[in-house]
Amino acid sequence: MIAQEIPVTIYSEMTPNPNTMKFVANKMLVNEDIVAEYRNASEAKGSSVVAESLFAFPFVRGIFIARNFITVSKVENIEWDDITLELRLFISDLLKKNPIVISTVPEPIEKEETEKKEAKLSYETVITSDFDQTIVDLLEEYVRPAVENDGGAIHFKSFENGIVTVILKGSCSGCPSSTQTLKGGVEQLLRSHLQEVKEVVAESH
Repeated sequence: MIAQEIPVTIYSEMTPNPNTMKFVANKMLVNEDIVAEYRNASEAKGSSVVAESLFAFPFVRGIFIARNFITVSKVENIEWDDITLELRLFISDLLKKNPIVISTVPEPIEKEETEKKEAKLSYETVITSDFDQTIVDLLEEYVRPAVENDGGAIHFKSFENGIVTVILKGSCSGCPSSTQTLKGGVEQLLRSHLQEVKEVVAESH
């Protein structure tokens, strides 16, 4: 039996990171608790046919998938004007043929291996206190929607000695304006709610 294709429309959005473009679908692609980031086709193999197929383009250097969007990172010597339409049509066709965007989310990898293998998928937040939970709640309510709007993701990692460490993914990873956003937005927000917070730092993945 031939599966009926589901009508899918895609529109593109620029992000604060000049080397990433957000491609937004008219439907949810993955569950809200799933974020997936791939740095090459081998990381996507067996996990996402959609991501693996996008790496066939020589100018694609990263794929980030969450909720209803796919963020594509490109090499610097290619202009978006030359590739956006082609990518938009390609992604639309991929989603029609592959309704399951992420088939398998690998188990979280150990920290030592994290530095060797850049296949960071769903990030499991470790909460050790009510204070940690308060930080997570603030990030979820005030920061996450804006970050996702820019084609990225933010996760709480730890709070120690007044320093909140977060993990940035997607378009936020390596974005020139991410430091300004972190200091002017996230840090100011947390410090205004929690006097124990002195600084917010980020790890890019």
